[in-house]
Amino acid sequence: MMDNMTKQEIMRWLQCPAGSELDTLQARADKTRHEHVGDAVHLRGLVELSNICSRNCLYCGIRRDNHAVQRYRITLEEIMDCAFKAVEYGFGTLVLQGGEDAGLTAAFIGEVIRRIKTETELAVTLSLGERDPAEWKMWREAGADRYLLRFETSNRALFDRIHPPREGHASTSRIAMLKTLQDIGYETGSGVMIGIPGQRYSDLAEDIQLFADLQLDMIGVGPYIPHPQTPMGNWKDGGMGDEQVPNSLAMGLRVVALARLVCPGANIPSTTALATLDGKAGREMGLCWGANVIMPNLTPLKYRRLYEIYPSKAASTETPEQSRDAALKQIEFLGRSPGRGRGDSLYHLQYKTTSKRKEG
Repeated sequence: MMDNMTKQEIMRWLQCPAGSELDTLQARADKTRHEHVGDAVHLRGLVELSNICSRNCLYCGIRRDNHAVQRYRITLEEIMDCAFKAVEYGFGTLVLQGGEDAGLTAAFIGEVIRRIKTETELAVTLSLGERDPAEWKMWREAGADRYLLRFETSNRALFDRIHPPREGHASTSRIAMLKTLQDIGYETGSGVMIGIPGQRYSDLAEDIQLFADLQLDMIGVGPYIPHPQTPMGNWKDGGMGDEQVPNSLAMGLRVVALARLVCPGANIPSTTALATLDGKAGREMGLCWGANVIMPNLTPLKYRRLYEIYPSKAASTETPEQSRDAALKQIEFLGRSPGRGRGDSLYHLQYKTTSKRKEG
């Protein structure tokens, strides 16, 4: 059963001082993780397909109007090389991520999916932004298993402020898109940035409640990290004063823990943002606060540094082998074991057997 926290309870955990009370939150989240998804840490191989993006989101380093970025788009054969590495390393999933790049056509992505599913037993996760539902359906029929689309904040005014709509389109609801993805049959993931300038604690509490309302299969959260070549690079607290959520590692860990408590069966990665803020222990701490997934980066090294959604991104200079080895060492250090198989979410397994999302 999920922990049906009220908004006030969530806000109390977000704002309580460090100390024994916060230790209780960490212990509860880790116990819930152990009881619901076990001690295995699932490894998902990440491939960053393209840093070309048609969108102009105010915080993102690969936004359309950042002309300092050297753009790239990976080839089909390079993607397959990454897939074969994932198999060799014992990973169960390949995550294909990219900007909203028109060159990543529906047909091209469909062919990528078919090749991976024909030549490997990997699960395929897509994270390609806002696309036409017909494309999502086509990719699902080609064999894609999961789709990640972060709603970033449930505060619609704040979302619209930092996410200009697609050119020629009205502002869209990512919440509605997530429900469409669920209806198509994807394992569906989402998440938020923590500490966006202008984000109140009440906003973040509503985000966490929304995780539960959507019964997300995957939840990815990480602190907002400013990029100097974006309009938000010099924004401060958005004029919120004490109501402003800090973009700190400590706040990121609280949100990981609360996400685990409200969605005990979800797969929750210890994200690159956590590792970026603390290169030595950020990822391990995420695993101690409720996370059960790590995504080693398999992107060819010649492209790795170019996918800079925020600066100094962790693992941007590691080879795929080094990313794998670092993940395995982190798992071993914590006395846990690498996951085996696909690592499907409990919610999705229930959905497939009951044909509907389970209440409560």
